[in-house]
Amino acid sequence: MWRWLWWSWLLVPLSPQAAGQGYSFCPVTQRSPVLTAQYWNPILDEVSRRAGVTLSLKVAATGDQSSDATVRGECDLVFSNHQFKPSAAIRGYAVILRPKAPAISGQIVTLDDSPIRTLSDLDGKTVGFANPQAFAGYTVPMDQLVRKGIRVDAVFGGSQEGIMAQLMAGSVIAAGVNGAIMRDFAAREKLRYRVLWQSRSYPDLAISVHPRVRRSEVDGVRRAFASMATDAAGMAILEASAKLIKQSPPYGFLPATQRDYQGYLEFYRHSVFKGAQ
Repeated sequence: MWRWLWWSWLLVPLSPQAAGQGYSFCPVTQRSPVLTAQYWNPILDEVSRRAGVTLSLKVAATGDQSSDATVRGECDLVFSNHQFKPSAAIRGYAVILRPKAPAISGQIVTLDDSPIRTLSDLDGKTVGFANPQAFAGYTVPMDQLVRKGIRVDAVFGGSQEGIMAQLMAGSVIAAGVNGAIMRDFAAREKLRYRVLWQSRSYPDLAISVHPRVRRSEVDGVRRAFASMATDAAGMAILEASAKLIKQSPPYGFLPATQRDYQGYLEFYRHSVFKGAQ
């Protein structure tokens, strides 16, 4: 019963902030909901303490669901790149922070011992992807396949690591992935893989805020996130969360603006893949 109640809380439908109850923080679902909660809850507890504003984690079961919540404007703060899609941009989410992390890229990968050697070898094959909303893990790789005239039968794993697990199990012969998530997953699972194609680089996921969040509280949240890596207590929390997912340093967040993410807008402007929206 307690386990059921815990999952009911974790996967609660995303909804706007209730008056006096702080703000919802919705990270895009790339890993399992449990691992996502283990990673973010200690960080959000510390940010809430420093900012004097309660941030409550809301985790969707799949990447599709987290993306849909962003498109509908249900989240007060998001850690995502789905807010840059044309269908979500109208909600007015504004970038306030970026992680201290290398840029990301879309990749199409296969296992190290796979007979697949080139993208052309995938024509007519079943290829796995996280979900139809994943930028680096679906939209970017599919745009490349369409440009090359390579037709694949797309199947979805619900999250980045979900489809990576299917690749590891041999359920799909190749997968479109976020290169950074693939690297961390492979390190944790001791998986050897080969990159068939890699896109240009894009800034990592951004923390963006909905216009309904009060400006004074936005400033406090920005300062709280940015300050965590500047003292021992904050860094210890960041390092403990990073250890769970085999995340490499540097850790923490830096102030950022919409201008830092123009590459996403340019991609959507020039994409030939009709599924980009």
